[in-house]
Amino acid sequence: MQVPLFRLQCGVNSYDWGKVGSESAAARYAAATPIDGFSVEADKPYAELWMGTHPSLPSKDFETQRTLLDLVQTNKALMSTEIVSRYGGKLPFPLQDSVHRQGAQHPGPSEQKLAESLHAKTRRTTREVFTKLMQSSPESITSATQKLISAAESSPDSFATSSSSSPDTNPSNPSELAQLVVRLNGQFPNDIGLFVLFFLNFIKLEPGEAMFLKADDIHAYISGDIVECMASSDNVVRAGFTPKFKDVSTLTSMLTYSYAPIEEQKMTPTEYPYMKMNTTAYSSGSSASLYDPPIEEFSVVKTDLKSAGAKATFEPINGPSIIICTAGEGKISVGPAKSFDMKEGHVFFVGATAECVIESTVDGKDLTTFKAFCELEDGPVNGNL
Repeated sequence: MQVPLFRLQCGVNSYDWGKVGSESAAARYAAATPIDGFSVEADKPYAELWMGTHPSLPSKDFETQRTLLDLVQTNKALMSTEIVSRYGGKLPFPLQDSVHRQGAQHPGPSEQKLAESLHAKTRRTTREVFTKLMQSSPESITSATQKLISAAESSPDSFATSSSSSPDTNPSNPSELAQLVVRLNGQFPNDIGLFVLFFLNFIKLEPGEAMFLKADDIHAYISGDIVECMASSDNVVRAGFTPKFKDVSTLTSMLTYSYAPIEEQKMTPTEYPYMKMNTTAYSSGSSASLYDPPIEEFSVVKTDLKSAGAKATFEPINGPSIIICTAGEGKISVGPAKSFDMKEGHVFFVGATAECVIESTVDGKDLTTFKAFCELEDGPVNGNL
């Protein structure tokens, strides 16, 4: 039987909102195992490294050059019978490394119904107001943008505040919001997204923090680097902060219009229980944090091994995994017959029922990995992290 561990070559997208050249982690990761002669161009933006079976950027086995989709469809044991039956032989999630130097709108790829009539009424009102906004003429958007930017530049400390509003409806940091609006207008002049901002929470994620977005929840990444996992979908609908086609009618009809405070949208990681560390890992303060959203398509484990010789052994699960190394150096193995060196940008597929071992081989820099996996349980579906 084929050993269920493959080093993958993964493709990278070049979108205008990505970071340029080697400043982009997605570009560096792609160059670590280049596909089709890829090399980083110094003046080209790179936005997303895609890991998985999606046909637009399919990952390949580094050794055989077969696509991951071909491998899992010809050897169903790599996915497990349950996963194949549910998802038709395709990986139920793509894992991405996304890097942003400017804004980009990403509506979520079902709708969770709220029982309370007050919430339902509020959502209907929000839908009506939002739909009217999105149907604004280019002339009215340009005129309103001039007034918005003037207010942001002339009165940043009181921007978007009102003495007649309740305190919780005013921004907590008006000047920061003013700077954001001015910056985004410089990237996307007179864009309707400048006004959509006021329907959204402005969230800063620190390293190690995560949030879960339900399908059909609108969101826009502003800047920074993230590891993103989502349920597989070919449907992406955009309406702002993009040079691509804007499908306003579809967007306004599909959104959930649900809302929640920022802290309710963030996820609280827990210790991953199906992994054992050796003594070196424990004594050095190594960790494994589980991000487990309320859907069945995927979960993510972030592992930090903090010294040479620190080792993490992941117990077998009845489903596939993809692992990316984002820092440090080490090695990964499945059984005694298959082992690879591991460094920044290396990506691996681990098949179902395989025990996987990751070990750091250097001091002075954490070996950091993200493992996305699927193991079916009863529960809802769809979303992204």
